Amino acid sequence: MGLTGSLSRLFIFGANRTEVHGLDQFLEVLDERRDIEGRVRGLITVSNHISVLDDPLAWGALPFRYQFNPNNHRWSFGSYDICFKNKFTSTFFTFGQVLPTHRKAHSPHGGLFQPTITQAVRLLSRLPFSQPRPHQSTESNRPDPSTSSPDLSDPFSSPHLTYSTNGGDTFPAPATYASRRYAWLHIFPEGRVHQHPHKTMRYLKWGVARLILEPDVCPDIVPIWIEGNDQVMHESRQWPRFVPRPGKNLGICFGARIGGEKDTVFADLRTKWRELVNKKGNAIEEIGVLESEELRTGREAEALRIECARRVRGELLKVRRARGLPDEDPKDGLVETWRAEGGKREGKMEDGSWVKDT
Repeated sequence: MGLTGSLSRLFIFGANRTEVHGLDQFLEVLDERRDIEGRVRGLITVSNHISVLDDPLAWGALPFRYQFNPNNHRWSFGSYDICFKNKFTSTFFTFGQVLPTHRKAHSPHGGLFQPTITQAVRLLSRLPFSQPRPHQSTESNRPDPSTSSPDLSDPFSSPHLTYSTNGGDTFPAPATYASRRYAWLHIFPEGRVHQHPHKTMRYLKWGVARLILEPDVCPDIVPIWIEGNDQVMHESRQWPRFVPRPGKNLGICFGARIGGEKDTVFADLRTKWRELVNKKGNAIEEIGVLESEELRTGREAEALRIECARRVRGELLKVRRARGLPDEDPKDGLVETWRAEGGKREGKMEDGSWVKDT
């Protein structure tokens, strides 16, 4: 992680013109979290997604001394079919603290309730958790040693320190380690790259709502607005597509911390979630696992997730507005608006935006 973060820092400041706003207040948040034993809640950062290089370029804004402390650095989500195709890519991204995530459009194992989301909710919570469940690895589910397999496992670890994303693979379960208690998790809640000429956002998916509603205590949440990375790796770029374009104007703006101990944004939603959980038959036996259909797809549960995602988007728009950008059309935050794209998932859309399904 340290090498990737350092290279990102050298690129954004050495090969581009980069402005960073609000960094000092964000570093204060990280400094408060240096003592793992002293942490009392997790940290979520959320941002718009305008380039396949948003992560790691955004973290190039952090000074070098923050790049080499993995216990106080971000975890993030990576597409299983892109980042975990074989042993080499799995190793690289796992050491980079990326969680293997199935995309519903590309895998029957994707969706809001996949085992990786369980790991994410637990990373934002505190041990201990209960014994292995069916989605975790067992003695009979040994990792495939071939280089073509994405399976990873410490040969000296017991099965409860690993988990499976699809019932057949094996990955280390980061949430089982005490050093990952109340971790930092970053998410791009739009779920895909969206490069719009007016710098608008798509609607936010519900995964971010699970990360806010379900941990044992409300995480700190920091919204981040990213600009310019779409010019570094625009989806319309020609050969060589894999080479980032230097000489661009970049911007990274860290918003004010919300959530946490003095939360006024999500407190009522978390209270309603706990009330829903406590209803007869809805008890959660372990953090991050929802076995009740009412908690998965019930009307009240979905309404809470919709409202939570709407509020997260509102906080991102505040940071966007602070950058001097005009207010969006309210319709941009609605799922129905983007359904008008039809079945096309990638490429140039009718509104002039470019989309990459990541």
